[in-house]
Amino acid sequence: MEFFSAKNVNKVFADTQALTNVSISVKQQSIFGLLGPNGAGKTTLIRIINQITAPDSGEVFLEGRHMTRADISRIGYLPEERGLYKKMKISEQAIYLAQLKGMSRHDAAVNLKKWFEKFEIMSWWNKNIEELSKGMQQKVQFITTVVHKPKLLIFDEPFSGFDPINANLLKQEILQLKEEGATIIFSTHNMGSVEELCDHIALINKSHKIVDGETNEIRERFKQNIFEVKYKGDFEKVSNTLGTHFRVLSHTEQKNENLITVQHLGGQSNNELIKVLIPVAEILSFEEKIPGMNDVFIQAVEEANRKAAAGKQPSENPMNK
Repeated sequence: MEFFSAKNVNKVFADTQALTNVSISVKQQSIFGLLGPNGAGKTTLIRIINQITAPDSGEVFLEGRHMTRADISRIGYLPEERGLYKKMKISEQAIYLAQLKGMSRHDAAVNLKKWFEKFEIMSWWNKNIEELSKGMQQKVQFITTVVHKPKLLIFDEPFSGFDPINANLLKQEILQLKEEGATIIFSTHNMGSVEELCDHIALINKSHKIVDGETNEIRERFKQNIFEVKYKGDFEKVSNTLGTHFRVLSHTEQKNENLITVQHLGGQSNNELIKVLIPVAEILSFEEKIPGMNDVFIQAVEEANRKAAAGKQPSENPMNK
C-alpha cells in the first residue's frame, strides 16, 4: 500500500533547476532510499516533503491525499545539518522540540526518559548540549526526531559522525521503528547501509530521477554477467578454452587452487561457461558477481552524465524498466 508519493515535482532556484519532473512512491512500513550525488536535488525534495519549501509544479500526497501544513506533526525529520542550542539543557531542549510536534510537556518528558534509558544516556539529562561530543549530540537529535511516534520518518545521513558500534545501534533502532509501523525515507551516501536497510531506492542525478525500483531487483538489473570461479587446473588451458566468448578480468594463482573472474560476452548462459570449463579444470566453486549499490550508483550516474554530455535528454535508466 502506498503511504507517500510525489508526482511530477519541479523546482527552480534562480537559474538552477533543482528537480525536474521527479516522481516517487513510498510503500507503507518500508524503508525508501533517496540517493544521488551532492547537489542532485535530494535535499530539495526532502524540504518539499517537510513543507519547508513548495514545488513550482507537481503534487505530494500522504495516504492518498494532498499534504497540508497539518501533516508536519506526523513527520519526524533528522537533517544532515544538525541544529541544537549549545547553551540549553538537553532535557529542556528535547522537551521543547517534542512540544513543537504536538506533545504535552508531561508526555514529552515521560517518553524522552524512556528513550534516554534505552540508549543508556540518562546521565546526560541535565547537561548542556555543548558538553557532548558530536556523536552524543546526534543521539539526542535522533531521539527528538522519533519521540512523538511519527508515521513518516526522514533521515538525512543519519550515521554521519557515529563510530561503528553506535551506527549499528542506530540501524537496529531504524529497523525496529519500521517493524512498529513507521514508513522511512532514508538519504545517504553510505551504499552499504542502503543494501542493509532499504527495500526500494530512487537515484536522482542533476535534478532528474534516473533509477527507481526495489533494491535487490536493481542490483540484478545492473549485473554484467561476471562470474568468479575457483578451480584446479592449468590457467593457460582454461584461458585458451574460453576463447572469444568470454573475457578474463582477473586471475590469481595459488598453491592448491586458482581464482579467475570471467565476463560473459554476447549473453552466454551460465551453463555454457561451466560446460566450457569442465573438460580442462576441476571446478571448486562458481559464483555470479551481483553488483553492490556502490557499483550501481557509479554506473548509473556515469551513464546519465555521458548521455547529458552527448546532448540527450536525461531519463530513467532503461535497465530499470
